[in-house]
Amino acid sequence: MKKILLGIALSIVALQGCKKDNDDEEEVVIVPIADQNAYDDAAAIKFMDSNYFNDKGVITAFDDTVTTDDNYPKLSSYQHETLPSGVIYIKRAETFQPNPGKEIATTDVISIMQITKTYIATKTDDKIAYASESTFINNVTTSGVPSTDPAYFYVKQSVLDKYNTANSTATVGRSFYELEGLQEGLKHFKSFDNLDSSTDYNMQGVIIVPSRAAYARDNSIYGTIYSNRSFVFNFQLYNTRTRDLNNPAEN
Repeated sequence: MKKILLGIALSIVALQGCKKDNDDEEEVVIVPIADQNAYDDAAAIKFMDSNYFNDKGVITAFDDTVTTDDNYPKLSSYQHETLPSGVIYIKRAETFQPNPGKEIATTDVISIMQITKTYIATKTDDKIAYASESTFINNVTTSGVPSTDPAYFYVKQSVLDKYNTANSTATVGRSFYELEGLQEGLKHFKSFDNLDSSTDYNMQGVIIVPSRAAYARDNSIYGTIYSNRSFVFNFQLYNTRTRDLNNPAEN
């Protein structure tokens, strides 16, 4: 009888412990879209004040524990502009830009060396900043080979058709793959011509894409992992060319 009573007592304790664990679980907070947009914009400004271009044009955070970076200007001190969509583009000095270079159209085949990261802009203790950094693409410290004709810039119709057929889905739009904010930002840069991609890189600038100009809260080819995430593209463009839209292999 004592064993039975002891077992009942232990069961009650266990159940109470489970209830406490459940009560302690954090609820998922859905930030209103208007608030997320405001966080994105404020976090981008803080990011520009907290980072600089190193000698290779790579975005680098200021380090308060050293003085070796004191002479580097903030990203915010460079020529930059905020587009109506919230996209911010920042150019390095003209000496790091192609001359004359090639204008970039949204249907071009691009080749881009990049270190691109994503962040979620959050508000903590009344302070807004980027958090949860993740790497989208970094071919500077990995392959050393630029990304060529990426679908997040221009997705081929054949790719869309293949996806819809394979998944028996309603027709997904271009935004399922493409980053509209990147397209907008790259219009303000030019591509180097006749530059071998094996040439040592020197970044041209940065494009900051707020979540509303990226994948927002929509499902995408990546699922929902980039929902509410802002993208920061740090890049150099090589030998961009006009796409042959009459060629099924390119369209």
